[in-house]
Amino acid sequence: YVKLCERQVAAGAGLVPCGTTGETPTLTVEEKKRAITEAIKVAKGRCKVIAGTGSNSTKGSVEFTQWAKEAGADGCLVVNPYYNKPSQEGLYQHCKAVADVGLPVVLYNIPGRTGCRMTV
Repeated sequence: YVKLCERQVAAGAGLVPCGTTGETPTLTVEEKKRAITEAIKVAKGRCKVIAGTGSNSTKGSVEFTQWAKEAGADGCLVVNPYYNKPSQEGLYQHCKAVADVGLPVVLYNIPGRTGCRMTV
């Protein structure tokens, strides 16, 4: 994993550990924290690290985003809450709660996987 991150940084790319594509949904919180921590260490300020902190739980997303901020991530990637299918107002409130942490947010709209389309 560290070698892959190093290769991406050397190529001029940023790092997005723990997005939703791949095995991330099956990782434990500790495994996610380790992946994000290692990416931050590899980046050493040479590129941005956008940590995947979203989940179907607003409370969990906020707490994980706060942790990522404290760990040194440059931003967070927040997926629409899957399974819950929130209303647009509910989706707004979810994203606002995460944004209130104070870390830049990348909104990840993948309705085919979440059952919810972001229109606002």
